Amino acid sequence: MSVSIRDVAQRAGVSVGTVSNVLNRPEEVSADSVQRVSSAIEELGYVRNDAARKLRAGVSTTVGFVVLDGQNPFYNDVVRGAEDEATRHGIAILYGNTDEDPSREKVYLDLFREQQVRGLLIAPYGDVMTQLRRFRSSGIATVLVDRFSADSGFSSVSVDSVAGGRLAVEHLIESGRRRIAFVGGPFEMRQVTDRLAGARAAAENASARVDLEVIPTAAMTVEEGAAAGTRILARPRREWPDALFASNDLLALGLLQSLVSGGRMLVPDEIAIIGFDDIPFAAAAAVPLSSIRQPSRMIGRTALRIVLEEASDPGSIPRQTVFPPELIIRRSTTG
Repeated sequence: MSVSIRDVAQRAGVSVGTVSNVLNRPEEVSADSVQRVSSAIEELGYVRNDAARKLRAGVSTTVGFVVLDGQNPFYNDVVRGAEDEATRHGIAILYGNTDEDPSREKVYLDLFREQQVRGLLIAPYGDVMTQLRRFRSSGIATVLVDRFSADSGFSSVSVDSVAGGRLAVEHLIESGRRRIAFVGGPFEMRQVTDRLAGARAAAENASARVDLEVIPTAAMTVEEGAAAGTRILARPRREWPDALFASNDLLALGLLQSLVSGGRMLVPDEIAIIGFDDIPFAAAAAVPLSSIRQPSRMIGRTALRIVLEEASDPGSIPRQTVFPPELIIRRSTTG
């Protein structure tokens, strides 16, 4: 059975108020009472429930974090950054993975709203702005992660995905590639459409003619990347692209796996591949993968700081924090 503060008071022979003072304001209690209460706490194994105490005071000690793909190492790093920052503030992270499923996303949002978390961080999959406005009306600070907020009512922390898409395709063009395919999807995801927009801008602004096709995928996974690679190999050789820009590294790794298996295609001699995120597996691939790097842990830490600031000051003005992307060149594009 759990030990209550009343049990401690009874064992120490003092009032409940004295035990509370020892726990919260020991300087106002005699040394003898402090000693008796401390001994009772040790004997009974009493554990103070700070979370319940703060909840009664109207201050939750938890922040909800909803991500769209818990299997993607990029999001693991973002969450880790948020956790590192949360620890400094005595806050716990409640984590939910939607797995790119709108129904699961709604379940987690409803749960965190019912729990009255102190704040919400979300890497959204679909259009959840109506639900997020309910959080705001409930007094729960909300920050979008890995997606720029077009709604001025919410803060966001992201990388410039349009600039990242442009960097990727400009690098491929500078490497002499002219038949480039963008591999990604679903297009309900803002990250995908932004990266494609950047790719198109680079192709349109190139000094030479560049053909940019789109190869859609149902998800941004290794399996979907491998399936896209199989579809490319099924074409006549003359219709193969000479470069691929995948909307994340998991897709790029699947493409790489599919295309180089059995020596069917040489990377980068016949086809160059670049991804997005620069997850740890990118550098360790059979052919080290070029990628567009996001500062994943910094994104998580920054988002956590902002959501706590807004929780403490509901009148603060929402702000959009956008980090610049970084081109990381490895063998998959340069040999």
